[in-house]
Amino acid sequence: MSDAIVEKLGAVPDNTLSYLRQQIRQIMNETSDHLSTGACKDHSEYSRCCGMIEGLALAERELLDVQERLERS
Repeated sequence: MSDAIVEKLGAVPDNTLSYLRQQIRQIMNETSDHLSTGACKDHSEYSRCCGMIEGLALAERELLDVQERLERS
C-alpha cells in the first residue's frame, strides 16, 4: 500500500480499523463454517465461497498492515 494512502488513513480512528477487521473476520468465519459443513449446493458455490475467503483474508492482511504502519508513524 502506498505511503500516501497510509497518510490519509492516519486520521482514521483505531476503533474504525478494528471494527472493519472484526466484520471481515465474522464474514470469513461464517463463510468457512458454511463451506466446512458441506452446505455448498454445487461446485460453483464452493468456488465462490473459497474466493470470498481468499479475498477477505487479503483485505484483513491489508488492514493489519495499515494499522501497523500507523502505529509506527
